[in-house]
Amino acid sequence: MTAALDSIPLTMLDGRATTFGEFAGNVVLVVNVASRCGFTPQYQQLEELQKRYAGRGFTVLGMPSNQFLQELSSEDKIAEYCSTTWGVTFPMTEKVKVNGGKRHPLYAELVHAKDSVGLAGPVAWNFEKFLVLPNGEVHRFRSTTAPDDDAIVSLIEANLPR
Repeated sequence: MTAALDSIPLTMLDGRATTFGEFAGNVVLVVNVASRCGFTPQYQQLEELQKRYAGRGFTVLGMPSNQFLQELSSEDKIAEYCSTTWGVTFPMTEKVKVNGGKRHPLYAELVHAKDSVGLAGPVAWNFEKFLVLPNGEVHRFRSTTAPDDDAIVSLIEANLPR
């Protein structure tokens, strides 16, 4: 799946255009984030993972979405909130749709991954996590799984490229 993901375009929160290929060879935790969700405190754990593993070929990629009506109205407000409230340093994209006919192309691929009980399909809620390994393998974790859960951390550690 890596080659298919690498060419997917991304627009970062600051407006910079890139592709998912920018993260090729790394372990990437893709998370649909929202500023006004009960799971929003997971930002703290996401940032802790970023700080712990960033130098070893890992990154969190936050993808804000208002699909569940819990995200702020503009990229500027999202950036300010994440920076001042949670100290977020990991990369974030512009707001995206994670479900439906206009879902972001990255999510069009990621939703094929199955969770721990074998379910694939649409994103169920904010803070659903997709761990993309350097070989393109994708592991899916639902919103209720904390970012620092052993299931996620052990996969990160086992697949760090350096």
